[in-house]
Amino acid sequence: MKINVKVKPGARIEEVTRVDAVNFIVSVKEPPVEGKANKALIRVLSEYLNVPKNCIQILRGGKGRNKVIEILKF
Repeated sequence: MKINVKVKPGARIEEVTRVDAVNFIVSVKEPPVEGKANKALIRVLSEYLNVPKNCIQILRGGKGRNKVIEILKF
């Protein structure tokens, strides 16, 4: 399953907002430095979707705020 995610790094609280079936907005506390926000994104999404972290991959947008994420079957 592929989803589109808009990441908001440096937020006060970490939260996931589901816009529709495949679009999400994810706020993370970590800054966008050295991949910290990407690691936090994977952690927050894994908790929200109740899947292991190793089942979540960033396909596109590794250095931007708009990302395409793939959720692998486990």
